[in-house]
Amino acid sequence: MRLQFALVVASSFLCWDGTAVAQAVGQYPFALTREGQMLGAVEGEVASFKGLAYAAAPVGALRWRPPQATAENPEMRTAYEYGAPCLQPSLPDTSEDCLTLNVFRPFGVDGPLPVMVFIHDGGFVGGTANDPLFDGAKLAQAGLIVVTLNYRVGALGWLAHPALSEGGSGNYGLMDQIAALHWVHDNIAAFGGDPSNVTLFGGGAGATSIALLMLCAQSRDLFQKAILQSLPGRARLRPVQEAEAMGRQFVAALGQEADFRVAAPARLLAAEQKLLAKSERSFTPAMDGILVREDVATGFAAGHESRIPLMIGSNDDETRFDGEREIKETLASSGESSDELRQLYPDVTRPSERAARFYTDKVFSEPVRLLARLHAATGAPTFRYRFAYVTEARRTNPDEGHGRELQFIFGAEGVPGAGPLTWGDREVATRMRGYWINFAKTGDPNGPDLPHWDAAADRDRLLLITNDRIASGDDPWSDRLDRLASESRK
Repeated sequence: MRLQFALVVASSFLCWDGTAVAQAVGQYPFALTREGQMLGAVEGEVASFKGLAYAAAPVGALRWRPPQATAENPEMRTAYEYGAPCLQPSLPDTSEDCLTLNVFRPFGVDGPLPVMVFIHDGGFVGGTANDPLFDGAKLAQAGLIVVTLNYRVGALGWLAHPALSEGGSGNYGLMDQIAALHWVHDNIAAFGGDPSNVTLFGGGAGATSIALLMLCAQSRDLFQKAILQSLPGRARLRPVQEAEAMGRQFVAALGQEADFRVAAPARLLAAEQKLLAKSERSFTPAMDGILVREDVATGFAAGHESRIPLMIGSNDDETRFDGEREIKETLASSGESSDELRQLYPDVTRPSERAARFYTDKVFSEPVRLLARLHAATGAPTFRYRFAYVTEARRTNPDEGHGRELQFIFGAEGVPGAGPLTWGDREVATRMRGYWINFAKTGDPNGPDLPHWDAAADRDRLLLITNDRIASGDDPWSDRLDRLASESRK
């Protein structure tokens, strides 16, 4: 594959009425957005535009404030490199100036094309769209526009505090995601995309974000389909009072009573890490009464979510437990005796595996089934899956399953987090990607050469993706999940 770059004389394109316009510049990708003129790169059959700012840098006076619009710029800008990941302790070279997104599109294909927008995981305290695992080229080759975005994480993304009440306190990461969706709505036509055919997809914290966006009046008109991967659907969100109490602890850990908008980034990270060492839920979305009014399960039970086509599922082994303390805490929190847990998992002998199975079912499998049932009851097309495939190279020693499906959807190989694939692995990846692509195009994952995927409808049908086959069927875990559901209602 060849990488092509070019600079184009900007004065040729200054006649512009402010509308996002797609234009070809010889053999190089060019897009005239509302913010200015962007020149991308082409690799093989895919054009990419990286590091595009969808909001002003949230620094200085804009730290802990809703995202603001970027200024127009008449100069031609190249979009060859990813922007910096948002500030976090787990990655190098991070920055507060991080509200950027990346666009991948098939080169030389006319639009309007369906759009897929990916929201990354990271437990709301880490992660980045710049991960090589999330390269959108394979999806774009199928005739799609793929957008991946960065949003504020950790304290900068989710801090709630009475001193930050203007424009809403906390949930800045969710505000960023909404700002990015507005950018897509206003500009994606410049890249050949169809702003009326947008599908959101993501796992973990990304899936939670999408579910909240489905429940949010400020975002519901900005996308038409959703894919929720490994969503902890019964997780309780923090009341704003609890979030603000955590915010006060953060300010105390920061060690200064003055305006904390001027604190150095390193000092912010140090204070954040102190709180995260005590609780992994120190910085997550909170019910602010503006963007977030209810828990996900509560909102779906009330039918408050957007009644749009939905794909939803989880993996059959979302976690691994190695530490004795984690195992004991999980088993103790189960509400079941040792004998009852053995009855739930009769084929499991090791306590660590039993704890992991219980955690997967309690946090992911049963809540995903609940949300699928609730959404299907609204009459919206709903498709549930469970991903149980392990690459051939890892079957004797599987890794943690959370996020394992992403390599198959993006088709990544040879990058961190994505090992090599065999011919058989690639066949499964092609089918998985086919379902995701079909759903983004039409709202139905089914298509030629794919095993039929039954809609959830009124039954517990789901698509099972295992080492042996891909097929729709009744959920073999129904009895076990019924028991867990009854415990959740107590």
